[in-house]
Amino acid sequence: MSKRILIVGGVAGGASVATRVRRLDESAEIIIFERGPDVSFSNCSLPFYLSGIVDNSEALVLMNPQKFKKQYNIEARTNSEVIKIKRAEKKIVIKNLLTGEEYEEAYDKLVLSPGARPVRPKSIEGVDGSNVFTVRNVIDIKNLKDYIDNHHIQDIVVVGGGFIGVEVAENLRLAGKNVSLIEAQGQILCPFDYDMVQILQKEMLDKGVNLILNDGVKRINEAFVELQSGKIIKAKAVVLAIGVTPEVSLAKEAGLEIGETGAIKVDHNYLTSDKDIYAVGDAIEVYHRLTHKKTRLPLAGPAQRQARAAADHIYNIPHRNNGVIGTSIVRVFDLGAAVTGLNEKTAKEAGISYDFVYVIPKDKVGLMPDSYPIHFKLIYEYPTGKILGAQAIGKGNVDKRIDVIATLILMGGTLEDLKELELSYAPLYGTARDVVNQAALVGLNLLNGYFKQVPVSKVRELVETGAFIVDVRERTEYERGHLINAVNIPISELRDRIDEVPKDRPVYIHCRSAQRSYNAVMLLQNLGYENVYNISGSYLGICYYEYFQDQVTGREKIVTEYNFS
Repeated sequence: MSKRILIVGGVAGGASVATRVRRLDESAEIIIFERGPDVSFSNCSLPFYLSGIVDNSEALVLMNPQKFKKQYNIEARTNSEVIKIKRAEKKIVIKNLLTGEEYEEAYDKLVLSPGARPVRPKSIEGVDGSNVFTVRNVIDIKNLKDYIDNHHIQDIVVVGGGFIGVEVAENLRLAGKNVSLIEAQGQILCPFDYDMVQILQKEMLDKGVNLILNDGVKRINEAFVELQSGKIIKAKAVVLAIGVTPEVSLAKEAGLEIGETGAIKVDHNYLTSDKDIYAVGDAIEVYHRLTHKKTRLPLAGPAQRQARAAADHIYNIPHRNNGVIGTSIVRVFDLGAAVTGLNEKTAKEAGISYDFVYVIPKDKVGLMPDSYPIHFKLIYEYPTGKILGAQAIGKGNVDKRIDVIATLILMGGTLEDLKELELSYAPLYGTARDVVNQAALVGLNLLNGYFKQVPVSKVRELVETGAFIVDVRERTEYERGHLINAVNIPISELRDRIDEVPKDRPVYIHCRSAQRSYNAVMLLQNLGYENVYNISGSYLGICYYEYFQDQVTGREKIVTEYNFS
């Protein structure tokens, strides 16, 4: 007897369940119920419609009901909201949103993929105004763009500095709009550590985005946004990208178990507390492979893998649930920014002992005309050397490097494994010792105690307390910008000027990217110096770390000139 499988919600989760079931079972009756008008669309591509990178909103729709029927023999009912689950009868109640009609359908297996809805805080006055938008589906993004175009709007505020907020702000700016991005926390893009995210915040400032941190929205009206600080920002349109909350009302009303994160609780096969009901996607909580805790991860890639696993389990095909690590990438104007696993903050919160590496090598051989630095931060467990996470920012292929680390995390890899990875190389594509290999070597040197480092976050304190800092860059580099109290002893002169370096106090050394300064540290240690530290990230890292706060607060600079070249 053929199975009757009903699916609540389309897009990455629900549509993937449906098509996998069809590949496994030609006789199954499969029906997808989608509350909106589009059953399958590229939600990750929505912001790019604002800039014209995606030039037609219809292109965002990947599959319509007719295609589902013709290609897969799957029935997709749009504008159809599932309003109730009758678990005892194994039926659902559906409301046709166009006619108001309500009817029932029976199921053998039910799959919930309702997604997550954008947060719209009622504490903000005017949050429900006609000029306030969220971005969840094709209709949302089309309504936003139509409103901006029809009202000839130039001044727009985006609220929230997560991935969606940053992408919306970027694409509106690329469209020539005056964009303000408001973030209540102290940084945008929280998966990145504070030292790394400064590179992206500078990029947004450089590209003309009015970036405001540590300030929330108090009131919205038709002409401006008032912040908690009292600051007034001109805005004829406002986009809320504060975050999302899982759609769990249907599951709750049906008595399904809700997890500790507020999302639907599922087992390793994505079964809910009902043996005939599965759940996948943004509405469920998942297991984090590294923290060993439950979390939520609203990403398309994990949703598709969950969908396949759930469909397989319906047909008794085994599945190994590896948990999640959170691998993401975002473009911020000219920079790519990718991240995987834990950062410093999440490692601390999980109680994991860790250390980190911050290196800035070139993404390919420096002779190549399109060779650029990659800011690469690697987090590893101390003392095991197990890889915990990484962040990469640059104009080059940051995705390649982060994907290597993500793979290594899945395999339980260590610094030793990363050091020995054999990766493809040609001058146009990379370097003989890739960024990730170099980070592993630095990590092993730190782990084995061959040298010591201090992070860029400590440099202001060192400057203000009169620490002895040596800048080993060449004199021309030093003259273009330096720490205000650093002593310039180029590494080419260090052996001849060794008497200028004291042995009776700590010595902190930097260059441009921490490579020459590492060589200087080793030189001094070989000459009997014991209290020597390399400044991680060096002058480039220092400039990025200090720049945003200096620009925003007007505090006294610790560098004579910022130099980002």
